[in-house]
Amino acid sequence: MKTYQIPNTDLTVSRLAYGTWHMGGSWDFTPLSAELKERANHLILTAVDHGINHIDLADIYTRGKSDEAVGYALAQNPGLRQKLVLQAKVGIIIPTGDDPGYYNFEYDHIVSAVEGTLRRLGTDYVDLLALHRPDPLFEPAEVARALDHLHQSGKVRYFGVSNHNAAQIALLQKHVDQPLVLNQLELNILHHFLISDGVVVNNTAVPYTAGTGTLDYCRLHDMIIQAWSPVAGGKLFNQQAAAENERAVANLIHQLASQYQTTPEAIAVSWLLRHPAPIQPIIGTLNADRLGHTVPADTVELTRIEWYRLLAAARGAGVP
Repeated sequence: MKTYQIPNTDLTVSRLAYGTWHMGGSWDFTPLSAELKERANHLILTAVDHGINHIDLADIYTRGKSDEAVGYALAQNPGLRQKLVLQAKVGIIIPTGDDPGYYNFEYDHIVSAVEGTLRRLGTDYVDLLALHRPDPLFEPAEVARALDHLHQSGKVRYFGVSNHNAAQIALLQKHVDQPLVLNQLELNILHHFLISDGVVVNNTAVPYTAGTGTLDYCRLHDMIIQAWSPVAGGKLFNQQAAAENERAVANLIHQLASQYQTTPEAIAVSWLLRHPAPIQPIIGTLNADRLGHTVPADTVELTRIEWYRLLAAARGAGVP
């Protein structure tokens, strides 16, 4: 598999990353079962066999059980940790009782959340840490102090963000000494708004404006862009979808898959890889066969016209 060199780091990562969102099974407090541990081990080894070396985690994924599942795979395979780039995310608090879900970038929470992930993984460091979603109440100096501690103690090598817009990144970077090297964002053919942002400049019929300039900001400041939900939870393949644009996208994806003699998954993900940003899709399937169906995206290069045809199908209209 082709690779990306993450700017301002010594990390070389596969073009596709593997995500662990549901790897721990249920999102309740049921302990991780032996069956789920073995499934995780199989999936991680399958990803590695396909050339994927970048594993995306978060402390909230199945309430920490996804971390535990990956930790089990690491424990079963001596030497595997050194082959992988492990990426953690912190900052989201799951609702409990009468308390709503919220975000927390306080020093104590960031540090303790990372330490919890390390314990569950059975390792003493992660290669990357992303702040999961913007906390409106964050104090920049407090975040900077947390990142300094984690870096100086060797618990985190490099830092980034997730679901942040350009202004939020700029504000954070003003106070943080370490370079912010990644931004993980929802991106797929249907959820194309951050990509379309530059296409619909000065157009009054814009359905989404919260991310204005975000992709360009990341490119300007040498941040790798990661795409979560790159196949829109499977919506990209539903040729019977109720929404006209979803049907149009799915039909075109299947047509291109036949043309390229590959899978619909590969076509859908290759649309993201075709962008020069570059964009690194995070594949979160729990089906080893589907993971295998997605990997050929690395070898597909859509033409400019094909890429725009997919965008037009998703928009329900051509470019302005």
